[in-house]
Amino acid sequence: MTTAWDALPPWMLPPRPGGWEADDLDNAPDLPRHTELIDGALVFMMSPQRSWHARVVTRLTTALDDQAPEGFTIDREMTIKLNEKNRPEPDILAVTVPYVPDRTRYLPDQVALAVEVVSDESADRDRSLKPAKYAQAGIAHYWRIEEENTLPVVHMYELDDTTRTYVATGIIRDRLRTVVPFEIDIDLLRLVR
Repeated sequence: MTTAWDALPPWMLPPRPGGWEADDLDNAPDLPRHTELIDGALVFMMSPQRSWHARVVTRLTTALDDQAPEGFTIDREMTIKLNEKNRPEPDILAVTVPYVPDRTRYLPDQVALAVEVVSDESADRDRSLKPAKYAQAGIAHYWRIEEENTLPVVHMYELDDTTRTYVATGIIRDRLRTVVPFEIDIDLLRLVR
């Protein structure tokens, strides 16, 4: 008897009855690029990314990298192993560990800032699911970037250590200035123009 599982490519089949685990992403070479693990399920970026998203991610990564002091590394599109069943991939990360060429993921205590640039496909995950998971894992700062009239708007959050939830610290539409996780000054309009 043929089942739906028989029609799947081998790389989509969970390696164990209990499903996927975080370290499996390193041992499954045929997984599509940008595969995340959310609650033990694989999540793929299936639709093509818009130019706006790519431009904001690239230019913000460069701006943060230019301003990052010693002790911080800026990386993009790297997963964070939150626990055995969750390994999301933020668009940009500010981490407190040195660059390692063979690194495939970070741990929450190594991440000072996680940034998600919202796309249609990721909107629900970026607005509700991922922030809750990042906060529970202890990541101190989270930024969600939305598109408003073709311009980037940054929603900034800081971790409340007592409740392990994020507190909104600002909605920035023109010039982003902050001292956490390090001193940052970015003209948001330059990210898209």
